[in-house]
Amino acid sequence: MNGARPVPLLDLTRYDEVLRSEIARRVEEIFKTGRFVMGAAVEGFEGALAREIGVSHVVGVSSGTDALLAALMAVGVGPGDEVVTSPFTFFASAGVIARLNALPVFVDIDPATFNLDPGRLEAALTPRTKAIQPVHLYGQCADMDPILEIAGRRGVPVVEDACQAIGATYKGKPAGALGTMAAFSFYPTKNLGAAGDAGAVTTEDGRLAGLLRSLRLHGGSVQYHHDRVGGNFRLDALQAAVLHAKLPYLARWNERRRAIGVRYGELLGDAARAGRVTLPAEAPGRRHVYHQYVVRVADRDRVKARLAEEGISTAVFYPIPLHLQECFADLGLRKGSFPEAEKAAMEVLALPIFPELTEGEIERVTGALVRAVGESRPRYSK
Repeated sequence: MNGARPVPLLDLTRYDEVLRSEIARRVEEIFKTGRFVMGAAVEGFEGALAREIGVSHVVGVSSGTDALLAALMAVGVGPGDEVVTSPFTFFASAGVIARLNALPVFVDIDPATFNLDPGRLEAALTPRTKAIQPVHLYGQCADMDPILEIAGRRGVPVVEDACQAIGATYKGKPAGALGTMAAFSFYPTKNLGAAGDAGAVTTEDGRLAGLLRSLRLHGGSVQYHHDRVGGNFRLDALQAAVLHAKLPYLARWNERRRAIGVRYGELLGDAARAGRVTLPAEAPGRRHVYHQYVVRVADRDRVKARLAEEGISTAVFYPIPLHLQECFADLGLRKGSFPEAEKAAMEVLALPIFPELTEGEIERVTGALVRAVGESRPRYSK
């Protein structure tokens, strides 16, 4: 490291004093009112987010996981049903399906975007398919037009897993405004992060919005009267206050992430052309917001270790595809079932990316990566 300060994967302490003061002001208001659960703070954030995304309804909930869970509950997913999703994603995408005693049905990914391959989708649908849940992984939307066409033709609702993609667009339309519903996560590491767990569901359907509001309150719209079994999925007021303060910064932060992505591409261009690293691809018609900047490299674990020796933090999202997780062994899937997801799990490496990352840090990251991949034989070619 030669005494140089480590480069973190993410630093949540570098935001400016103006924002810090605004967060403190909004939090203080919550303490003044004593309304810590639901209330005006939550309603204010829901309205602001609805305007930001351009949807009619936003329902704040307790986490991105609960956003997915509540959305699937709202479309009636239950025992014996099937929900189609990606095997290469965070565990919650399939975990919520299993929690409803339904079956996750996986479709392999497009190796360029890491998202569900729509060309493989229709073959995975059966009469038991209750929903399709495409994941907008790393900050880039899945290829939604063919997914929506298939879903519409088959009469199946589409629940966007947009937990990593707030601010991303597909053919000019925002993530969260593409399917029947969409789930967002505001975990602190996300592009729009709370000070703890938080999430939201978006929809254009007023009936579904009302159902979601009931489900987040144990299935009741009138106190102590329960029309159905829901859950405690409420968004607390403190998290809503933090998110409302940060929301005006989101577009600026996302543009900075995109600029960092461009700079990474410039500095890693020679290594990419030499076949030593594969850079993330922004598909035509899509606006990537780089929740993660993920490259593919041969001998990934060795490269990761070499970067760590130079003080560069990296991460692997995700090392084990969902169909190979022990908890899903009863699905009967084996290695080789989804080769693109399995190959990605062996090669992906997330580099540091957050709006306050400096030019010097970017140069250190890319320099270390070029040196590390230069120690291996090229594996990739066009």
